[in-house]
Amino acid sequence: MSCTSCATGANGQPKGCKNNGTCGTDGCNKLTVFDWLSNMSLPANMEPFNAVEVRFKNGRKEFFQNPENLTLSIGDVIATEASPGHDIGIVTLTGELVRVQMKKKKTPLKVEALPKIYRKASQKDIDIWQGVRDKEADVQKRSREIAIRHGLQMKISDVEFQGDASKVIFYYTAEERVDFRELIKEFARTFNTRIEMKQVGFRQEAARLGGIGSCGRELCCSTWLTDFRSVNTSAARYQQLSLNPQKLAGQCGKLKCCLNYELDTYLEALESFPSMETKLQTEKGYATCQKIDIFKGLLWYAYEKEFMNWHELTAEKANEIIELNKKGKKPMALEEFIVEVPKAEKEPYSNVVGQDSLTRFDQPKQKNKKRRNKSRNKGPVEATAGNASKNNPKGNSSKKSGHKPGNQNRNRKPTKNE
Repeated sequence: MSCTSCATGANGQPKGCKNNGTCGTDGCNKLTVFDWLSNMSLPANMEPFNAVEVRFKNGRKEFFQNPENLTLSIGDVIATEASPGHDIGIVTLTGELVRVQMKKKKTPLKVEALPKIYRKASQKDIDIWQGVRDKEADVQKRSREIAIRHGLQMKISDVEFQGDASKVIFYYTAEERVDFRELIKEFARTFNTRIEMKQVGFRQEAARLGGIGSCGRELCCSTWLTDFRSVNTSAARYQQLSLNPQKLAGQCGKLKCCLNYELDTYLEALESFPSMETKLQTEKGYATCQKIDIFKGLLWYAYEKEFMNWHELTAEKANEIIELNKKGKKPMALEEFIVEVPKAEKEPYSNVVGQDSLTRFDQPKQKNKKRRNKSRNKGPVEATAGNASKNNPKGNSSKKSGHKPGNQNRNRKPTKNE
């Protein structure tokens, strides 16, 4: 999560920048772009592209021109033109890749029309910038309390101070139109600065705040995804996913963007499958499709009066039956088209790690103890049996008493002669 310059502390947070994942050197995977042209020199008689990509808080990036021809590299803190005053940002990209990024984001390639870079930030600029950044959490909390007191149906998700502390930008989300004219007046009296309100969508809010998705990785919208395409529930249907809103919705409350990633592959695979609404006509009756497996190319059909018995068919066999039905022919039954695929035998579980069982100490080993006791008692038992036969030649004493000979000698102590 953290970059090489700030390392990781004992509690899992970065040590150096204290920004908990959004550090100043732009190495925490917040919409970063790898400069693969950094080690390559330009051809002869070619001037470098005089524009720079600058990142501000979270994923907000803008392009600026470098009229003073300052020597800038990735990670430099600079002062840029703003309205009013100046802003402090971090250089994220220089050189020819800036031209590529401008084309990708459909920004005009007129460098003269871009805002200017004033200078490299001095220590005084950085101190003011870090001071207002530390106040953002408290300002956000107080602004939410003021919005609740005014009864406005809005959520202030993020607060961003300008680098020279001359303006504050409040990012909010709302489902309906909000009249916040009185709110801005109270914000200006409370915080003594210029106020700007920006409404963002729910996907943009999740991109700014970041987080961990259900897949266990950082959110795509906060790390690399910049364009938010619409996602329909049909994308889940084509991929045979259950329409459960709790599983299909992301942290923004909308359908997950990753539902579109593999949709084209599924649509291409479904071209060889018959429609699930098509019924197969046989002499035994009509059969409807119950389930399909796109990866294995299998379909399961059941007769209309026997929905509990499913018959497994391949996509080729199902298309073959459909072609016969179009010609007016009906096969006898679906059982004729079932292809028995040999199932791979599952190997029994084997402990490949080589660790012992966790329950090996739960039950004591008793077999070895019994064997030892038998070997120890073998001699004395034979001796006592011989003495008993001498003293009682008829052998009636044991029968009269009703006890077995072994029971008499169990608690008997051996004599000196024995």
